[in-house]
Amino acid sequence: MPLQIVPESYRQPKRRATSAAAMVGSQRDPREEVIQAWYMDNSDEDQRLPHHKEPKEFVSLDQLAELGVLSWRLDADNYETDEELKKIREERGYSYMDFCEVCPEKLPNYEEKIKNFFEEHLHTDEEIRYAVDGSGYFDVRDRDERWIRVWLKKGGMIILPAGIYHRFTLDTNNYIKAMRLFIGDPVWTPFNRPHDHLPAREEYLKAFVHKETGDHAVNAAA
Repeated sequence: MPLQIVPESYRQPKRRATSAAAMVGSQRDPREEVIQAWYMDNSDEDQRLPHHKEPKEFVSLDQLAELGVLSWRLDADNYETDEELKKIREERGYSYMDFCEVCPEKLPNYEEKIKNFFEEHLHTDEEIRYAVDGSGYFDVRDRDERWIRVWLKKGGMIILPAGIYHRFTLDTNNYIKAMRLFIGDPVWTPFNRPHDHLPAREEYLKAFVHKETGDHAVNAAA
């Protein structure tokens, strides 16, 4: 099988160096305090529930990066002056920014929109979401079409690559305030599955799916 080249824009930034003293206490990735991921069960219960499998089957943030999903932990209390956020925007060309509050009280046509958000779809551009308050779930498909639930909490930012099938829902807290970033003018168009013929989908499959991979899931007792 020919070697697949991952586009530079999709590569996860290197983690910050950790002091020896800090490594003695823990090897935990600080991003995991605000972003967690796991494989979902097949239950039709309330979509806002965690939907863990039994036993729980977690997915690392590095494994998400192999699917093109990039992640950061940022300072949500000081996003206006955060130099790391500024650097990310400059390096990736995110010239447009706005905010979206998703909750029954603040989102017009809430019931209709939350239903639409949870329809499996893709975009022809990246989807960048930074939780400056609250939390919610972004579900993405792995290479075997299994759902991975990504829990984004305050301080977490993720980038979903163009062409990945995904969906969004609130968790039981029923609130998230998210910063949305775009390159140039914002593009909101969702393409509900199936839209496999779109160039963005074909590029995504070429970059992240059509290559050899092992089963990287990590099992943990409930």
